[in-house]
Amino acid sequence: EPDIVIGCFGGGSNFAGISFPFIRRNLKEGKHTRVIAVEPQSCPKLTRGQFQYDFGDTVGLTPLLPMYTLGHDPVLGWIFGTANILTDCITFNGAGFIVSQLLKDKLMEAVAIPQLETFEAGILFAKTEGIIPAPESTHAIAQAIREAKIAKVEGKTKTILFNLSGHGMIDLYAYEQYLGGNLQNFELSDQEIAQSLDKLEKIM
Repeated sequence: EPDIVIGCFGGGSNFAGISFPFIRRNLKEGKHTRVIAVEPQSCPKLTRGQFQYDFGDTVGLTPLLPMYTLGHDPVLGWIFGTANILTDCITFNGAGFIVSQLLKDKLMEAVAIPQLETFEAGILFAKTEGIIPAPESTHAIAQAIREAKIAKVEGKTKTILFNLSGHGMIDLYAYEQYLGGNLQNFELSDQEIAQSLDKLEKIM
């Protein structure tokens, strides 16, 4: 029985697949499994975004949906494209609306992890398990490592379940850049986030 369930988070599909059965069980059976979504520090929609109506795509073609979002300002896309973010598979500006509501209702948690820590976790996982994880999956691995270290300090035994949602066979360039010292952590400023959010139509 897991004490903690962890999944990487971009739009929500990988995270939902691993976590929703446990959230349902928490609600139906009174269980207390912690559920944690892990997003990149470079695109912190759950941890620093605003719960607001926004489009579910980057060009504004979908209906407006209530979600945690950083806004769909094209400038954010330009920033992501120029910041040498190689975990960019999960740098979409908005969060899935079901996950957003669960977070708003405090039925789950969210954390953001910097890029270099995720690659460090991916290297450790490859050395210990013989599997090179996809960069997006390394977010879940990094948080699992954090939780394991906390449990060790507390002297507690915890079962931690995380979703290894993909292998890194086509991401070796990203690892090459990390091992070559060519990557850096990136974080949006409060001003950049505020400017993007200010352009949203305020419906709620």
